[in-house]
Amino acid sequence: MPASADKVHAALTSEQYWKDRIEQIGGPGASLKSVEVGEGTIRVVMTQSVPEEELPSAVTAFKKGDLIIERTESWGPLHDSRAEGTFGAMVEGTPARIEGTTSLHGVGEKTTVSLSGITEVKIPIFGGKIESMISEQVLELIDNEQDFTGNWITETSQ
Repeated sequence: MPASADKVHAALTSEQYWKDRIEQIGGPGASLKSVEVGEGTIRVVMTQSVPEEELPSAVTAFKKGDLIIERTESWGPLHDSRAEGTFGAMVEGTPARIEGTTSLHGVGEKTTVSLSGITEVKIPIFGGKIESMISEQVLELIDNEQDFTGNWITETSQ
């Protein structure tokens, strides 16, 4: 990301950033359930949904209706151009979950945000296929969120 670690961290720990992000790229029915801001830290809980008509048949075979996803993300304080965090997601009415860790590391005016996590769907036979689909969708969502973050920093820094 073409911004210093302190700018990226300031964005990620700003309540306004999360309000803007959920409004602009959260999708239909998206909302912030809670935002807890501390001294250079944040914990966010949000709800997003995927309309049933956009879901692959492998998902609609076991879950009717829209997928309601509760996501969490947290960031710790920035020290020496580094910060650590966590993320997670639970899909309502399913045995599907995503969880992992995040980190940001800045060098000058460039910051790298990295994620490491797991996707788990405990459904016999279909679980692996659905895990793959969910992982693919989450990676696409994260790419969109990273693009939003870079643009948000540029727009609010002017």
